[in-house]
Amino acid sequence: MAAMQKKRIFLSPPWVGARERALVAQAFDSGYVAPCGPMVDAFDRRLAELSGQHAAAVASGTAALDLLMAELGVGPRATVISSTLTFAATVGPAVKRGAKPVFVDSDSATGTISIPLLEKALAETRRPAVVIAADLYGQCCDYDALEELCARRHVPLVLDAAESVGATYKSRPAGLAGIAAVYSFNGNKIVTTSGGGAVLSRDPELVARARWRAQQAREPVTWYEHREIGYNYRMSNLLAAVGCAQLDRLPEILRRKRRIFAFYARLFGQSHVPALPFPCADHTRSTNWLSVFLFPSETLRDRTAARLAAANVECRPVWKPLHLQPVFAGCRVYGGKVAEDFFRRGLCLPSGAGLTRADLARIAEAIVG
Repeated sequence: MAAMQKKRIFLSPPWVGARERALVAQAFDSGYVAPCGPMVDAFDRRLAELSGQHAAAVASGTAALDLLMAELGVGPRATVISSTLTFAATVGPAVKRGAKPVFVDSDSATGTISIPLLEKALAETRRPAVVIAADLYGQCCDYDALEELCARRHVPLVLDAAESVGATYKSRPAGLAGIAAVYSFNGNKIVTTSGGGAVLSRDPELVARARWRAQQAREPVTWYEHREIGYNYRMSNLLAAVGCAQLDRLPEILRRKRRIFAFYARLFGQSHVPALPFPCADHTRSTNWLSVFLFPSETLRDRTAARLAAANVECRPVWKPLHLQPVFAGCRVYGGKVAEDFFRRGLCLPSGAGLTRADLARIAEAIVG
């Protein structure tokens, strides 16, 4: 009972402070409260610098994916091939437009999409509309292999880099692959704008079209004229102010997240609790958005989760594979057992950049006793 009275430690809360408040105040003082304004323009520029691409800030990562599905003409009778070990929003916009998803298992050495199984899926799928490959828990997919395979099959590649802002693939920023990528700035992400996302691409015209559609596809005349249906998807000036402040702090956020992961790795390495880090490829410098560990069995994983819950500490299983989700029942999947095993044995531990030494000590006591 006493443990439950302690302040709750959340899985990945935003880490914000004086800098965010100061820039939001600037946004208020500028008179641009919503929808767009100077902070949105500044945030777009900062995202372009970070990602090495053109960028348009929008309301969410899901909105960014929906804009890309519109760009690619995804609709009824289209087939979209995706990672299975990811959040439902990776394919949600395509499915909402009537597309049929096909899921591909994880690589056992990285957790990201299996290249051999993706090649098989592409060979056996008639004219797929797009491949959507998801970065995972702060690490990047194998961009080179994905680009080579999709180019050979003449299928556009979109990167869902919602979980990897600030990571690198070899020497490239996260999301710098394929025809386009998306970032997410949800409240639990590495960088937050409360809720938000971005469309990223090396193609400036693609990003310009996404920005136009995100502003209701209004034609450039003084009256309201529309030749295409658009969306109210653009990010607000106030939220962009939070994002600019968060990008100022990104190097420190990444240092803290990597330190937290190293803390857990030492804890498990020196204790009687037999958990190993979730696999990570050599080609990527992970942000450790979430610190994820694999237990020898589901029973041991659940026992640890129960101890953390008793201490009022939030944790969560690894993503439930999309091919196991009721909403996608009956959809085709290539492989599946690797992702299912990660889901069965994996646990995401508190990873917020604002965790204190006292917080970590309390978490460690709950894990090892």
